[in-house]
Amino acid sequence: MKSRATSFTGVLLLLALTAGGSYFYSSARSSGWEPSANQTNRQTQKPQKPPSVSERIKRVENGLLPPVLIKGQPVTPMNLADRMQFYKTPGLSVAVINNGRIEWARGYGIRETGGSEPVTPETLFQAASISKPVAAMAALRLVQQGRLNLDEDVNQKLVSWKVPGNEFTNEKKVTLRGLLSHSAGLTVHGFAGYASDAATPTLLQVLDGEKPANSKPIRADIQPGTQYRYAGGGYTVMQQLLLDVTGKPFPVLMQETVLKKTGMKHSSYLQPLPKERWSQAARGHRSDGEKLKGNWHTYPEMAAAGLWTTPTDLARFAIEIQKSLGGRSNRVLSPDMTKQLLTPQVGGWGLGFGLAGDGASARFSHGGANEGYRCSLVAFRNGQGAVVMTNSDRGGAVAEEVLRSIAREYGWVDYLPKEKVLAQVDPKSFGSYSGQYELAPNFILTITADDGRLMGQATGQSKLELFPETELRFFATSVPVELTFVRDASGQVTHLILRQGGQDRTAKKIK
Repeated sequence: MKSRATSFTGVLLLLALTAGGSYFYSSARSSGWEPSANQTNRQTQKPQKPPSVSERIKRVENGLLPPVLIKGQPVTPMNLADRMQFYKTPGLSVAVINNGRIEWARGYGIRETGGSEPVTPETLFQAASISKPVAAMAALRLVQQGRLNLDEDVNQKLVSWKVPGNEFTNEKKVTLRGLLSHSAGLTVHGFAGYASDAATPTLLQVLDGEKPANSKPIRADIQPGTQYRYAGGGYTVMQQLLLDVTGKPFPVLMQETVLKKTGMKHSSYLQPLPKERWSQAARGHRSDGEKLKGNWHTYPEMAAAGLWTTPTDLARFAIEIQKSLGGRSNRVLSPDMTKQLLTPQVGGWGLGFGLAGDGASARFSHGGANEGYRCSLVAFRNGQGAVVMTNSDRGGAVAEEVLRSIAREYGWVDYLPKEKVLAQVDPKSFGSYSGQYELAPNFILTITADDGRLMGQATGQSKLELFPETELRFFATSVPVELTFVRDASGQVTHLILRQGGQDRTAKKIK
């Protein structure tokens, strides 16, 4: 997957539970785990010492969690090493924020398949779309300095290139606020990057979709400011805007305005990665575990996908936001500007981050997906958070499992697995759902009834069991996905609706 939100082609992945002790999950407990009766009897009433960091790390490593649990059923904890092997993810790096500081950082696995160099906290990964909020901070600093305005037509400051006008921009113009919040109405969701043996286009060629660019022209096809739609194209326009306003190469501008000021000492927007830094970088890997040809792709779309960094550096970035929000720092942005950064815009997105939760659960986050890399950043306004980075196309799932383990250990509010109640449905009815459903061209979801269980298998992926929540709505425990079957007036199933991440996709029954 490119630098873009999660695609449906990767949703249906069966997760294998590993051996380990059994626990019962209780969503009412902040710790997330309810010990069984015999364990409770062995516990004493003596005061417990606060856990050491090493103890917490061990529990995180051995307590990975799926996204969905069935109420009343035991949960088998999962081990990080096993999960990395299952997902063919050679390397993973993590940094944990607690009480407004980095409490620990660890590297796991190796930098490349067949190699021996271990992943360390200093190993570089491609941040993919997490490049966007870091770049957004630089844009907001220019707003703070009066060099840019959030609500003016960006064409007033663009010099080397202009957003082409059309019927969608006649009444409302493309603004920096729209670019940062994905509400500018611009096209191009994400970018594939360029292999080592491929020609790399200039930024202007990317903007106009001219060869050797492998993406379409960036244009408005929705009236600006009317709806949220994720667009890496918007951040590419922003990159050109910052270049025109400052006259500085983008990597230099980012180094001066954000990276150096926030202590991101290992990070760089240089594309391609300079050869002298290759020995510090983890190589990208495909979903089958094979190394990405040429090790990694080059991204001239630097603001959208071009940051090389570490979880520790991204944690420093998040901590600076947390401190500024609390009025304790203004290294890059003032507290007032940081509040704007985290203020919901059209569709609820902030000026660079996705926003979720209220009160103690209020948080800002962003995921990343470049060719061969997956990563995730989650930070709470109250000084907690974590960053997980991997060097695999399948690393996103294990990264989320790690984050849920961290959430359980550190008592994150509203981040634990969702609990589902299993409905009593006659398995004899499962046969009526069997068939093939087309989610996308050449991407088929096959539903079968096997020995009283409903199973789903997507093209090129393993089977997973689907559990009934109602007679027509089913869910998986290994991924946060729901399937709702739809019948016609005669009772025949005609299609299904796949729901994930708040989005629905309809799949017609074709066989």
